[in-house]
Amino acid sequence: MYISIMTKPTSHTVKAWIMLLKAHRTALTSVENALKKAKLPPLIWYDILLELERSGDKGLRPFQLEKELLLPQYGISRILERMEKAGYLSREMCENDGRGQRLVSTEAGLKKRAEMWTVYGPAIEETVGTKLSPDQSKATAELLNLLLK
Repeated sequence: MYISIMTKPTSHTVKAWIMLLKAHRTALTSVENALKKAKLPPLIWYDILLELERSGDKGLRPFQLEKELLLPQYGISRILERMEKAGYLSREMCENDGRGQRLVSTEAGLKKRAEMWTVYGPAIEETVGTKLSPDQSKATAELLNLLLK
């Protein structure tokens, strides 16, 4: 489907876009502040640890993690170095690619992700769950899912 650069969004579309961005920023700020107050790592560390936990013992290659998180390589490299230094992940050589590495969560990483969830989960509830009814939350999730297609 080709969309001409001359195509203009409706005022409702623009308003939806603005509200989506504002809601995103507000929610992330709220969660990041809760993690910071609890002296926990930033949210991106949680996301990385969660993806590594989901991958199990096989781990993920850095490019796979970048794809899952939609982060640029240059942005994630420094974060991974810090997380490795903190003991939350390890790098292991790939059996089928002598130059390749895979990232695997350590026991400390699994524990840190679980600890972070004790703050992150309630922050989600405070940010979304207390403002929307269960039906509104479901409808919002369904609407936002349409934007991912």
